[in-house]
Amino acid sequence: MTDGSADITFHYPPELFNLLVDILPLLNRSKTDVLVFFRGAGVSDSMTSDIAARLKAAPKDVNKYQMARTVLERLNAKGESALRERREVLRRVVDFANFDSCWPDDQLKAKGLVASIREVVNQKDAFTRMNNAREEERQARLAETQRITAEKRERTARIENAKQDLYALFGSTATAQQRGKMLEAAINNLFQAYDVLVRKAFHLVGEAGEGIVEQIDGVIELGGTLYFVEMKWYRDPVGKPEISEHLVRLMSRAEVRGIFISASDYTEPAIHTVREFLQHKVLILSTLQEIVYLLNQQDDLAEFFTKKIQAAQIHKNPYFRPHDVQGGGGS
Repeated sequence: MTDGSADITFHYPPELFNLLVDILPLLNRSKTDVLVFFRGAGVSDSMTSDIAARLKAAPKDVNKYQMARTVLERLNAKGESALRERREVLRRVVDFANFDSCWPDDQLKAKGLVASIREVVNQKDAFTRMNNAREEERQARLAETQRITAEKRERTARIENAKQDLYALFGSTATAQQRGKMLEAAINNLFQAYDVLVRKAFHLVGEAGEGIVEQIDGVIELGGTLYFVEMKWYRDPVGKPEISEHLVRLMSRAEVRGIFISASDYTEPAIHTVREFLQHKVLILSTLQEIVYLLNQQDDLAEFFTKKIQAAQIHKNPYFRPHDVQGGGGS
């Protein structure tokens, strides 16, 4: 008998109860054997002592069916406190195998009743297992929902913290160079919050001992492709010379694209240079104003950059602005 049958041993349902009343007298040759069966199942003497006394005083007035029904009714009435005894009674019946101990005329009927009880138990076990499986699925779905909710809550908190760091730059009294470094940190924290960051700012040292030869502001991954991110905090629009430095960095690496983020706008020569560069590699232009607008709209950062990348690839427009209400976005 499997553990699932514990559901029906908590309280014998009518069908099972009647089958047990019918089978116990057949499995036990004598009235005394019935009492011994119950005691062997752990049923206390307090439940059977009055029956034993009547059996001793007037054995002809007591039959095995009455004895079985009375004890089983008492076990049912005890509820949870008699769970162990009910379970053991049922286990002994289900596991009964040697019908030679029965009266010869009772053996065939006993086998049939035990088979019926096993079928009831198995059906209940199957039902219980099905319910258990459904409950496990429900719990798994609930756990997954809670996990996703917690991740979203944590992600939202990280985005909010990064957003506040970014907003703080506009009221900062730091120098342009200091704000440039602060911009790198804030944007990289934002990338990290959106789960696209591969590496924050780092520098490369020359092999011939010439010191730092290259500064990388950040690296992100979108659609399985790496993008070197350049960030600038200039008062005036970014011109062709600043853009060209980033183009050289991209050309020196295979399978790497670029994103340029500026606190100011871009000059027309800078935009034209990038547009011409698109025949070699993808480089998109963005402004801090766009990022702030995106955060205020609670839009997705990866989707925002993907739209700009597609505009660069399809329309050769490196300065497409998805949030531009005019729809043009860039030159």
